[in-house]
Amino acid sequence: MSKMKTHSGAKKRYKVTGSGKILRRQGNRNHILEKKSSSGSAVWPA
Repeated sequence: MSKMKTHSGAKKRYKVTGSGKILRRQGNRNHILEKKSSSGSAVWPA
């Protein structure tokens, strides 16, 4: 059986660094920003 193909969408969204860590962009900050609170986004990673 052939190998599974990498999900095309994931291939474009994630990037592997030289040390093997995975870089990604945090979503939810692209459109319809008037309704979304700016304070909530800054607090999330903590």
